[in-house]
Amino acid sequence: MSTSTPITAEDRRRLWHPRGTLCAVCRQPTRGFGWFDPVRSKRRRPSVWFCSMPCQSFWTRLARERFAMVDLTEEERAAITATMKRVALLMDEIGWATPLADLTEAQVRALIEEAVEGFREAMSDIARAQTPEVPF
Repeated sequence: MSTSTPITAEDRRRLWHPRGTLCAVCRQPTRGFGWFDPVRSKRRRPSVWFCSMPCQSFWTRLARERFAMVDLTEEERAAITATMKRVALLMDEIGWATPLADLTEAQVRALIEEAVEGFREAMSDIARAQTPEVPF
């Protein structure tokens, strides 16, 4: 008869937990939340580890969106072109020779806001131009 001690939950955790692995989202040490590719394959299945349920949920949502992603539409390409013109005007004020690392927080914020607002407005204009007016 064998007199070995029974395996505890902590022993089992040590067998599968990837010690030293960082969270796939926030890069903190993992705490046992994981994901692996459920598709059966002869190749090794990829796995990803997380520090918390929120990080795991965030990654899962992004992974689903990534699989459903499609190419840009012609309207989106036109909106990006219109946005580039607006951002270029702001860059003229800042100075094209200024390295991104030298921009102030306010300048970076202004560039981002200009890009987002420009895209939103361009898409709105395109949608308005393609939708016939309601006669009442």
